[in-house]
Amino acid sequence: MARGSARRAGVPGSGIQGRRPERSGPRLGPEARAPAQAGSRLPGSHPRASGAWLPSGARARPASLAGVGVAGEGVESPGSCLLPEARPSPAVAPARVAESPDARRPLPTAWQHPFLNVFRHFRVDEWKRSAKQGDVAVVTDKTLKGAVYRIRGSVSAANYIQLPGSSTQSLGLTGRYLYVLFRPLPGKHFVIHLDVSTKDNQVIRVSFSNLFKEFKSTATWLQFPLVLETRTPQRGDTKMGCGWSRTDLVGLAPSRARWTCLQLDLQDILLVYLNRCYGHLKSIRLCASLLVRNLYTSDLCFEPAISGAQWAKLPVTPMPREMAFPVPKGESWHDRYIHVRFPSDSLKVPSKLIEKSCSPPEAVLLGPGPQPLPCPVASSKPVRFSVSPVVQTPSPTASGRAPLAPRPFLEVSLSQERSDASNVDGPGFHSLEPWAHVEASDVHTAAAGTHVLTHESAEVPVVRTGSCEGFLPDPVLRLKGVIGFGGHSTRQALWTPDGAAVVYPCHAVIVVLLVDTGEQRFFLGHTDKVSALALDGSSSLLASAQARAPSVMRLWDFQTGQCLCLFRSPVHVVCSLSFSDSGALLCGVGKDHHGRTMVVAWGTGQVGLGGEVVVLAKAHTDFDVQAFRVTFFDETRMASCGQGSVRLWRLRGGALRSCPVDLGEHHTLQFTDLAFKQAQDGRLEPLAAMLFVCSRSGHILEIDCQRMVVRHARRLLPTRTPGGRHPQKQTFSSGPGIAISSLSISPAMCAVGSEDGFLRLWPLDFSSVLLEAEHEGPVSSVCVSPDGLRVLSATSSGHLGFLDTLSRVYHMLARSHTAPVLALAMEQRRGQLATVSQDRTVRIWDLATLQQLYDFTSSEEAPCAVTFHPTRPTFFCGFSSGAVRSFSLEAAEVPVEHTCHRGAITGLTATPDGRLLFSSCSEGSLAQYSCADPHWHVLRVAADMVCPDAPASPSALAVSRDGHLLAFVGPSRCTVTVTDSASLDELLRVDIGTLDLASSRLDSAMAVCFGPAALGHLLVSTSSNRVVVLDAVSGRIIRELPGVHPEPCPSLTLSEDARFLLIAAGRTIKVWDYTTQASPGPQVYIGHSEPVQAVAFSPDQQQVLSAGDAVFLWDVLATTESNQSFPVAPQACEAGSGIGPLEDASSRASELPQQQVPKPSQASLPRLGICARPPEGGDGVRDTRNSGAPRTTCLASYKAFTPARVSCSPHSAKGTCLPPASGGWLRLKAVVGYSGNGRANMVWRPDTGFFAYTCGRLVVVEDLHSGAQQHWSGHSAEVSTLALSHSAQVLASASGCSSTTAHCQIRIWDVSGGLCQHLISHHSTTVLALAFSPDDRLLVTLGDHDGRTLALWGTTTYDLVSSTRLPEPVHGVAFNPWDAGELTCVGQGTVTFRLLQQRGADISLQVRREPVPEAVGAGELTSLCYGAPPLLYCGTSSGQVCVWDTRAGRCFLSWEADDGGIGLLLFSGSRLVSGSSVGQLRLWAVGAVSELRCKGSGARSSSVFMEHELVLDGAVVSASFDDSVDMGVVGTTAGTLWFVSWAEGTSTRLISGHRSKVNEVVFGPGEAHCATCSEDGSVRVWALASMELVIQFQVLNQSCLCLAWSPPCCGRPEQQRLAAGYGDGSLRIFSVSRTAMELKMHPHPVALTAVAFSTDGQTVLSGDKDGLVAVSHPRTGTTFRVLSDHQGAPISTICVTCKECEDLGVEGTDLWLAASGDQRVSVWASDWLRNRCDLVDWLSFPMPATTETQGHLPPSLAAFCPWDGALLMYVGPGVYKEVIIYNLCQKQVVEKIPLPFFAMSLSLSPGSYLLAVGFAECMLRLVDCATGTAQDFAGHDNAVHLCRFTPSARLLFTAARNEILVWEVPGR
Repeated sequence: MARGSARRAGVPGSGIQGRRPERSGPRLGPEARAPAQAGSRLPGSHPRASGAWLPSGARARPASLAGVGVAGEGVESPGSCLLPEARPSPAVAPARVAESPDARRPLPTAWQHPFLNVFRHFRVDEWKRSAKQGDVAVVTDKTLKGAVYRIRGSVSAANYIQLPGSSTQSLGLTGRYLYVLFRPLPGKHFVIHLDVSTKDNQVIRVSFSNLFKEFKSTATWLQFPLVLETRTPQRGDTKMGCGWSRTDLVGLAPSRARWTCLQLDLQDILLVYLNRCYGHLKSIRLCASLLVRNLYTSDLCFEPAISGAQWAKLPVTPMPREMAFPVPKGESWHDRYIHVRFPSDSLKVPSKLIEKSCSPPEAVLLGPGPQPLPCPVASSKPVRFSVSPVVQTPSPTASGRAPLAPRPFLEVSLSQERSDASNVDGPGFHSLEPWAHVEASDVHTAAAGTHVLTHESAEVPVVRTGSCEGFLPDPVLRLKGVIGFGGHSTRQALWTPDGAAVVYPCHAVIVVLLVDTGEQRFFLGHTDKVSALALDGSSSLLASAQARAPSVMRLWDFQTGQCLCLFRSPVHVVCSLSFSDSGALLCGVGKDHHGRTMVVAWGTGQVGLGGEVVVLAKAHTDFDVQAFRVTFFDETRMASCGQGSVRLWRLRGGALRSCPVDLGEHHTLQFTDLAFKQAQDGRLEPLAAMLFVCSRSGHILEIDCQRMVVRHARRLLPTRTPGGRHPQKQTFSSGPGIAISSLSISPAMCAVGSEDGFLRLWPLDFSSVLLEAEHEGPVSSVCVSPDGLRVLSATSSGHLGFLDTLSRVYHMLARSHTAPVLALAMEQRRGQLATVSQDRTVRIWDLATLQQLYDFTSSEEAPCAVTFHPTRPTFFCGFSSGAVRSFSLEAAEVPVEHTCHRGAITGLTATPDGRLLFSSCSEGSLAQYSCADPHWHVLRVAADMVCPDAPASPSALAVSRDGHLLAFVGPSRCTVTVTDSASLDELLRVDIGTLDLASSRLDSAMAVCFGPAALGHLLVSTSSNRVVVLDAVSGRIIRELPGVHPEPCPSLTLSEDARFLLIAAGRTIKVWDYTTQASPGPQVYIGHSEPVQAVAFSPDQQQVLSAGDAVFLWDVLATTESNQSFPVAPQACEAGSGIGPLEDASSRASELPQQQVPKPSQASLPRLGICARPPEGGDGVRDTRNSGAPRTTCLASYKAFTPARVSCSPHSAKGTCLPPASGGWLRLKAVVGYSGNGRANMVWRPDTGFFAYTCGRLVVVEDLHSGAQQHWSGHSAEVSTLALSHSAQVLASASGCSSTTAHCQIRIWDVSGGLCQHLISHHSTTVLALAFSPDDRLLVTLGDHDGRTLALWGTTTYDLVSSTRLPEPVHGVAFNPWDAGELTCVGQGTVTFRLLQQRGADISLQVRREPVPEAVGAGELTSLCYGAPPLLYCGTSSGQVCVWDTRAGRCFLSWEADDGGIGLLLFSGSRLVSGSSVGQLRLWAVGAVSELRCKGSGARSSSVFMEHELVLDGAVVSASFDDSVDMGVVGTTAGTLWFVSWAEGTSTRLISGHRSKVNEVVFGPGEAHCATCSEDGSVRVWALASMELVIQFQVLNQSCLCLAWSPPCCGRPEQQRLAAGYGDGSLRIFSVSRTAMELKMHPHPVALTAVAFSTDGQTVLSGDKDGLVAVSHPRTGTTFRVLSDHQGAPISTICVTCKECEDLGVEGTDLWLAASGDQRVSVWASDWLRNRCDLVDWLSFPMPATTETQGHLPPSLAAFCPWDGALLMYVGPGVYKEVIIYNLCQKQVVEKIPLPFFAMSLSLSPGSYLLAVGFAECMLRLVDCATGTAQDFAGHDNAVHLCRFTPSARLLFTAARNEILVWEVPGR
């Protein structure tokens, strides 16, 4: 329903509380300022001075904290090796005068100058003054040609070298620089610990490791990540090598790690990160795994690569010969070694000499700009001013050019010359990625010629690439207005001191709004949402902080808008800022990286004079801080409030100290805000200071700051008239209070904002309400203007306004969507803007005033798309339900609604004349409407026209400017279709997947846009980051813009004069000069903190709008030319024979040789295709059945490698249409597990990074870097095998038989698009193997031992070419890689060679069978692979490998390769990999086998030797290796995928699922982790975000049948416990934090079947299969009660909840139930602390004689209803298939929900009225209990025996046997 915007004083408002301290009175002089010295001392280093802030007897406690080390994250924790030595700080330290940096550092003693060899001085080889632990040995290094120390071991803390040997001793080394000469061991972690003593004798632990993921610090500990990365091109890489994601910057040492000189400036490390003075180096510990040559200390900064006379005149010091690495003659130092200098300094080596002398093969990986972490600088050439690079090792495919290093962190407005070799757009735009903390407006990203300009006129920062001569003016856009408010929070809004303007954040932009004129001014530069604001008392300085950690802060000149200073806060995330009135002191509050509250005081007095911000003091506090203010009368005093705490602070002597206010009985209140009382004249003495504090309970406390006691306490209470709606009078007395979120004090009144939506003004004695204004949402912030006449209020619903106390009128300043904006549309005549958002609202705005006119809200469905009617005051909106509605802006109603779509609307557009409207949906349908009259109607609906899985986008549909053409992406991602807009007849289809001739992978279209009608251009943005310009009639390529952005662009538009091309590119907007054929590169505009969803030109072309987190309005500074002549497209050359116009044009455009890309959907030869109609027979199901194939049970003769099992569904829902995994209410997010019973069901291509495996019916495609998964669904049974074409463009998958299909399915997938191109079937039994011919023209499929069918398919049309019935079972098939016409099969006792002979269109097979020699044995041949020509290797079931000469057809060599059957063989180069049924993986050197072929049968196997061997956890069933067979991925029957490195002899788990049935899934507090248990006896803890295995508890020879996680209320996070029940009747308690078993008890004699914690976590309830329920203490292990009411039937469910319903007639804190297999449910109320347990109800449900599901009785399941505590739900075997809802208060069944089958699992959503039910028929049903609607989902290949909602209701876990599917539950 539409709502107007005109409101009374109670206008709904929603906004952010301003954190501005109240000020009045004169400014304080310089004498009152806190000292802003660079050398501030630690808290506690000065004696306490007297003052009113510390009460009598109070002790001043030092704010410095004793450091507590935290072990780095990883598989192996370094343990105690990371724990620094904690030293208490002295109470008083002697004062020192800081004269200069050199004066602060004492001169080194003579014996340490010029450098000291640490190992030699302390005689490490004798181990008397040093110590070693673990595997430490002296070895000889070939590179250094000398002895080095090797430290290795699986646990770093247990393998190390320690200097000195005793912790009571000290090295006493005073050198400023420490040089560590070391080399990390490949594939391992290493840790280096340094204990450094400061001048005040404080010991600081400094640690460096590639184990650390982020920079961490405490008062006594610094942890720096030192990351090494192999430079291998990945997806998104560019020539400059800067396309790296953030997750790539942490990991193991690369396989080609080099010797490294780590140079550490200990003085700067302490000074920069802790503001401490370096004293001496106390101790060193080098932990595994690394090689170390030596350690050196010196006061000189050596350059390791400099030597010889050519450097004699340079201002650098060469490395002494004793310390230098050897460099062979003619080679470069940088080609062999790594130099790491940290922190980086400005080594002023002339750049020309550096470039001339160094051509390093590796680069400093900057990623998207300088990193936020203070990582060591690592480079193979001298790096200047680096902030956070990465060590990387070159690979054969790595680029040899290094990008330039970035400039210093605080340097502003620099320029960079453009590299000739760089891309025109380059990778420099990565600096605008969300996690890059260095703002693009201030810091340059020196890659590909990118530079950032900051304009002093406060215009938006513009990132420009290359030359921008084509743009007039420069910049072409200027930010004019912003529609939005808030972002990070709605508590940041404040008045300027003159009361003329309001300052507030809008996501990443700071807005200054003049309240009288509505004019906006902007502060631009933040790259993330602004979390805090503060303005000083003279409007000189504005401080701001952004949200993403680590928090970056800015100081602005408020008058000019210039950023004066940018610095990083010690606080991880700043939540509050407060200026002193003079602006000389800034205080900030937030959390550090450990989650502790930290208060920081900065000196800002010198910032405006060219100085820098200085940290004056830091303090940690264990008390909660919600608000913090600096007093207006004394800038050295502050106050804070929070949970149960009001504290007064003082800054004195470089320390922040605080003392608590005696709150008395109010000590438990949750305080939310505070304000100081001001005098009438603006002056107030500190002795008379009064502090007002408010709380969520409605209390307002008046505190005497001198006595630190509560003077008055009042409480806001609701008092309503009988039957009245609004409060009659507010009182302050006893009773339930109204939560107060904010208050503000003026000399005459107090403004209070509360969560009931009221802004109230009170006199200071709070006698009565003076004025109030009602809002629609909770008031989150109030602020009284300095003159006291206006009160600013903000609400959590995104509204900002002020109340004029004189006129008593409320003025609305800003409204905002509360979620990202999805789409926008503009209306020309009225100048209106329509937006739709994820907050389920549609809003209409006035573009002239940026004020909201109307808003439409839908609570049941979400709006997705919007467009205006071109001529009438009507707009159309598409919704997630598939409905399309028209809204009249004159009648404010919904005249017409159409529901012809079944899926969510993805596109909506109208023709320019308004006659036709088009809509598309997520199910692929396209609808056309007639809009000639207001009662518009549907003309036609076409199914399968639009790409079904395309996201909603403003550019999903495009109508040409003349209205004749309609373009869209479809019917697949790889095609763009152009139709006639009137008839929808297809005119053109362009295959985007074949346009990228230079790439080996198919491309897909993302968005489409028409140019002006005179041009006839169609623009298409693609997934390969290009914009392709096509002729809209012929489809030929006109031009191409490559590399427009690292991510696909969802929206693009072209101006009417075809002058500017506008693209939404991530969080930026890019503008191209479209008229210039040789594009100079775009201008890039930042400001959005989230991805931009839509961009558009205004109808008059004078403005641009961009929508994302907010709506930005930009002025176009270039005048449009209406009579401009459009550029003429070049004429296409005449096409030669067999080549279409598109091929010719694209070949010339890319200047590459013409290539042919296979298109499996066309029957002709592969060609770049444009078809005038859909391809025929491309997606049809062809069933070519083979006759006489018996349907029998699969009994493989080779038992160790059974084919995929057949999924049985005897009660399948025939005729029921199940939506795909991504449809409707659920969306498949992740798959946990791997099908270990398949064969060759995993593929990996190291060159492309493509990695796919199977899990049940799904093909899972996973990115090994990010962990992101794609799920290709469609198989009706479990997938048995996979095959990837040699071009890596096509994947074939085959499955077993199911009850719904007569033949096994074989699906052909397009790898780039993830779409199934063909579905074929022929085999009546499981497909055992697939293989592509070497030229990819043929596909062979092999049936199992019962089917015995060999089929050949042509890959052009995937028609059946040949089918053969085999005489005996065959175990493997392979094509000859040197001859595509030869095919070989192995089976029982024979090798069969089949030659393909083609006669016309017919293909026949000529068969040649060769028996296995008796010497090999009687075993079967189970595997095969081709070796060097003409060799064939075959494995046998007895463990032998035999070698065949394919030309002679004889076996000439065999050897005993394994103890078990050989199920897998792989060959490459001269190496052979064999995998056996006993889990052994072996690598063989077979290079000499070719020479043995000439010896015939006399050949001996002595020339074959085994290089490496690994033992895995199960039989090897799949494997893929790189060409050198150095590394690969191997799958086993245990359901594990291993990454194998032969060089290191290691195997690492990639994918790991349970080996057997999963019995339970539980979730930890906060949903950070989940845990599963299985019949394999394991309990596994997973990280919920990534589903990576974190902890595993394994009990051998037992099945874990049930599991429970302790509730969050039972204690702190470190006290989280798991209770697991096992088959032997034992109950084990595991500590999650300590990864250990705490307790084992035996409450049952038989197997446990259910377990649950009480709500307080102090009691465990467990049930067994005999029906007994035991109640035990998890800490002591004692069982104090046993209930036998259900004896005789197994307990299937125990459910515990808080007792909320008081009408049950019994007492207790918990309400719990137990359900048993005899269809009985008992409900109990208990208070275990009082040993009370009373029966509430007993339910018995009848059961018919036969209700078995697949041979098993359905379980009896019951659960309490989370949305109604009086209801419980029950499913089980009964007369009817239904869900029974029982009311405990009414004692009766109140509702029944029918089900299609008997339920196997049950779960209720805590967040909505959703019910999940799993069935044995491999189906999952989701029921909306509120509406009674339901939706079914397929995805599992077995009975869905487990389903569990997460506590937040955002995810749903389902399990079928050992496979787990994780579903996202979108908000409904």
